[in-house]
Amino acid sequence: QVHLAESGGGSVQAGGSLRLSCVASGDTYANSCMGWFRQVPGKERERVVVIRPINRSVWSADSVKGRFTISHDKSNNTLYLQMNSLKPEDTAMYYCAATRRLSCSGPYCPCPMGKSDYNYWGQGTQVTVSS
Repeated sequence: QVHLAESGGGSVQAGGSLRLSCVASGDTYANSCMGWFRQVPGKERERVVVIRPINRSVWSADSVKGRFTISHDKSNNTLYLQMNSLKPEDTAMYYCAATRRLSCSGPYCPCPMGKSDYNYWGQGTQVTVSS
């Protein structure tokens, strides 16, 4: 079982930065993927960026490439999302997610991209970007 707890959301003006954190309990390193998803009311939850902690492979949505950076600290089992150059369209509830449902074995097995492939979720943290 994995429990996830996010923090770090808030309100910021366009062009600003925020750093989200997600503390995980349980094994989220060797055979897992972790990531950040976001959701706006009335819309589907969408993938922002996911990471394979064991080799730090990253898959980012095109909308955040060059602006958002995901990282994982094994020593404290914490996932981070550094968000720079924030835009009003980044406003959403941000969720930390994890999964052990990989399609293959070994450290180079890629992470799944769909939200339905992730079975552990945090409670979410709100990010609001004003223009």
